[in-house]
Amino acid sequence: MRLLRKIKYFLVAGAAGGVLASYLVVHPSVCESPFEEKSKEDPGLFIHQKPRSKWDANWDRREPHCLLKPSKSSPADGETIEKVKPTATRNLILIRHGQYNLSGVKDDERYLTALGIEQANFTGKRLKELNFPYVSLVQSSMCRARETARIISGHLPEVTVNTCDLLQEGAPFPPEPPVGHWKPEFHQFYRDGARIEAAFRKYFHRAEVSQTEDSYEIVVCHANVIRYFVCRALQFPPEAWLRMSLHNSSLTWIAIRPSGRVVLRALGDCGHIPPDKLTTT
Repeated sequence: MRLLRKIKYFLVAGAAGGVLASYLVVHPSVCESPFEEKSKEDPGLFIHQKPRSKWDANWDRREPHCLLKPSKSSPADGETIEKVKPTATRNLILIRHGQYNLSGVKDDERYLTALGIEQANFTGKRLKELNFPYVSLVQSSMCRARETARIISGHLPEVTVNTCDLLQEGAPFPPEPPVGHWKPEFHQFYRDGARIEAAFRKYFHRAEVSQTEDSYEIVVCHANVIRYFVCRALQFPPEAWLRMSLHNSSLTWIAIRPSGRVVLRALGDCGHIPPDKLTTT
């Protein structure tokens, strides 16, 4: 008797399962999640799940096919393209200068404070601890950046230091949303934006074909410049640059792959600086 009851139970359960399965096939709406239901009610509700824009793979104008001369176009281009493909990754470590004298009017009066010197030293020690094979250190020509770079260079004496006027602080692009307490004249964006964009094009690109090893380059400059660089490198809207905040002497690390893909490894990293010595101005 017990065996017969068990058999009947399994038959009934199997039949019920079959009915349920057929219902789910005929009525797929039963399987839909609340998100899918909401999406049908309002198609625009989850539009953020779709790409707003495609990645521009040729953002630095160094896609291999663009480097070939038209006269060399032939069915054997596959082998030729391989010869112009980069194989190394470029790592750019962007350092914001240390805290400086805000009461200064002229550039040489905007030197590092005692705290700014400490911050730069912490950053120099951190870069030395990371022990990357640094190939260069480029500094903005402004006083606070040069002083920060000089302190960092003391920890990395083997790294060559160069100066670049393009990296000076400025107003890169009209921010959105606007900031009430900071309203440069529009011509300032027009002037500074072109210079900072030129700096981006100079330093942000994939490796040369002749480069066989991954490289690490240090760039000591300013918050506005770094934030704009991040937006441009990640192909974010340039007007979003002021939505980020960077501590003094913080590290922002951007890697540019041989394929042209860009990775933000760190944004405003300041874990190497004691909490009581952190500043943003």
